[in-house]
Amino acid sequence: MSDYIKLSPSDHVMIALRDLQPGETVQAAESGGAAVTVLDPVPKGHKLLVKPVSQGDDVLKFGYSIGKAKEAIEAGHWVHTHNLETGLRGKLEYVYSPAATAAASENEPPAPGELTFQGYVRDNGEVGIRNEIWILNTVGCINKTCEVLAKMASAEHGERVDGVFHFAHPYGCSQLGDDLKYTQQLLASLANHGNAGGVLVVGLGCENNQIDLFKEVLGEYDPNRVKFMRSQDVSDELETGMELIGELVEYASKFERQPVPVSRLKIGLKCGGSDGLSGITANPLVGALSDRVIAQGGTAILTEVPEMFGAETILMNRASDEGVFHKIVDLVNDFKQYFINHGQDIYENPSPGNKAGGISTLEEKSLGCTQKGGHATVMDVVPYGKRITSHGLNLLEAPGNDLVSVTALSAGGAHIVLFTTGRGTPFGGPVPTVKISTNSELAAHKRNWIDFNAGQLLEGKNMEALSGELLDYLLQVASGDQQTRNERNGYREIAIFKDGVIL
Repeated sequence: MSDYIKLSPSDHVMIALRDLQPGETVQAAESGGAAVTVLDPVPKGHKLLVKPVSQGDDVLKFGYSIGKAKEAIEAGHWVHTHNLETGLRGKLEYVYSPAATAAASENEPPAPGELTFQGYVRDNGEVGIRNEIWILNTVGCINKTCEVLAKMASAEHGERVDGVFHFAHPYGCSQLGDDLKYTQQLLASLANHGNAGGVLVVGLGCENNQIDLFKEVLGEYDPNRVKFMRSQDVSDELETGMELIGELVEYASKFERQPVPVSRLKIGLKCGGSDGLSGITANPLVGALSDRVIAQGGTAILTEVPEMFGAETILMNRASDEGVFHKIVDLVNDFKQYFINHGQDIYENPSPGNKAGGISTLEEKSLGCTQKGGHATVMDVVPYGKRITSHGLNLLEAPGNDLVSVTALSAGGAHIVLFTTGRGTPFGGPVPTVKISTNSELAAHKRNWIDFNAGQLLEGKNMEALSGELLDYLLQVASGDQQTRNERNGYREIAIFKDGVIL
């Protein structure tokens, strides 16, 4: 294995694949064979400058600028936040480039033979990869009631369905306007998810998010699949709740796994706790997998809008038409306005962990982050809390916060979320959350968190082979033959983006 990697011939930096010490000499064939003497300690995953730059110059990685040099930097120095700053400023004007879109489409892989998984086909035509009962509360006051119900129902019905789960949240009581609207929309989209064979919606009775109002947002529903309980109206909410769950289990248990084409599969794409290898291993691997799923007619959903800043034109140039291009422009600029409204720096790299892992600027993070979308054409842009309706690659409005965005991906319809990480995290969303490590050390250190190791790309595995292995694993998860770590550990949560000025 090499001690470093250079991603593009034009790059000013290479990425250390082990800790580099001052005095070492590295020979980079990609940089014309010039020997570079290391002048500073460079931690693994961080950047070593191999071409000198002047103050104010762009510093290139991935073949794109990841920021401006704060000072003149000599080759051999460590490049990070002390000598590199973002080159992004303010809101930008964008130009539609359909020729670039056509060029991007040429990179999409040919479709292999039709693939299938063993899934559940619901009465309304929706597809699920789990046959679960979900308990959704309209208001945070009854979280504990719902938690107890889930435990009781799991003990009684656990062998008839794939589980009974409650997703706690603190909202719904005194919310008003758009703030209430987005809570209702997010919960309604979860209630319509194909992984839930049955749903019990539990209210208290005095909250703003009244069940009758929630039903209006939910839209048409099957009363055999979705049931409601207003706790203040029944003498014993646990007894009544268990009766209703029993009816839902009876309904859900009629569904059996059957072959379903991958064209019906929806995957969510997310990264968190990124490091300097995220854009080299795990994110490109997920991008290759996304291309494979889309080539089968399936759907991939990319979110984390602030982590598109600096790489947004790559996505804009892959818009399916000018209408979708303008949706992407609005998505990006409206989220920038959100930062401005709160007096925040639009382009501040959001995570100290990202910086510790070797990511210096937001554009560097974004150029790695957007690789999860592969090379596919962007078919649609979907608002926060709404469900995806287009096949292919979709962009979803949500922030970078891990649990908020994974919840939004789940509500959008993702059956599985692929979550890349260089630092690790134990959490899981409402749907199976596949944790993909950027490096083998993390995979070995956190075996109870990590499901798949993209670090193998630095140890002899090629992208085609490893993306094929990941696809096989994905289909095993979808078919119920594998449980993800978050499922085994019982880590399943939701988080709702609460802000009255969200778009």
